[in-house]
Amino acid sequence: MPGKFENKKIVIAGGSTGVGFATARLLHEAGAQVIITGRSEDKLQAAKAALPGITAVSLDSNNRKELDSFFKAIGNFDHLVLSLSGGKGAGDFASLPLEDLRTGFEGKFWPQLNTFQAAIPYISKSGSVTLISAASSVMQAPGTSGLAAINGSLELMLPGIAKELKPLRVNAVSPGVIDTGWWDFLSPDEKAKTFEYYKTVTPLERIGQPEDVADTIHFLMGNKNITGIIIRCDGGLAL
Repeated sequence: MPGKFENKKIVIAGGSTGVGFATARLLHEAGAQVIITGRSEDKLQAAKAALPGITAVSLDSNNRKELDSFFKAIGNFDHLVLSLSGGKGAGDFASLPLEDLRTGFEGKFWPQLNTFQAAIPYISKSGSVTLISAASSVMQAPGTSGLAAINGSLELMLPGIAKELKPLRVNAVSPGVIDTGWWDFLSPDEKAKTFEYYKTVTPLERIGQPEDVADTIHFLMGNKNITGIIIRCDGGLAL
């Protein structure tokens, strides 16, 4: 019996690394026709080499003309995953350069909305869109107010969009601390210390893996009775 994703056409924006790549792998193994996008040609080619058979397209999700051309070229498809993210916006508010916060919005908030909006004419109404936010949206932790603004903005828009675009299903996954390249701004020692700290403050006492989030995305994409919700895949960090 064919699986629910076999031969389905799925676009993963930001699918060359981290959560996006883990999702691409999972869906590729499920028999889906997977198309990933990203800005780094090297990372795209590495992803394509690791997952023969997927399609990898170099694309700037802040460029609406590129997005419109891309979706027109691929035509109708079934599911969209928005795994686009930047690395800016963290820090204590008193000393946070607001230009960094602006860059953070331009690395995640605007690319996700740009891609989503450009894709709407081509997504199957029986399909889904899954955004990736982050636990910072609700943690209320020092140093995360900027990240909360970026991710909270996406989460606040989601229920209204889900109602507007019905019966298309629109959901989000909110990860906690996940072991991906997002943390590469830290030195290896700093990263190890940071992860050890988060293990002590996370109820499940572990650092999440990209596959944890990919499993949650896979669930939301396949469940035909869920829309307008945010699933927190954060090990309890936001409790």
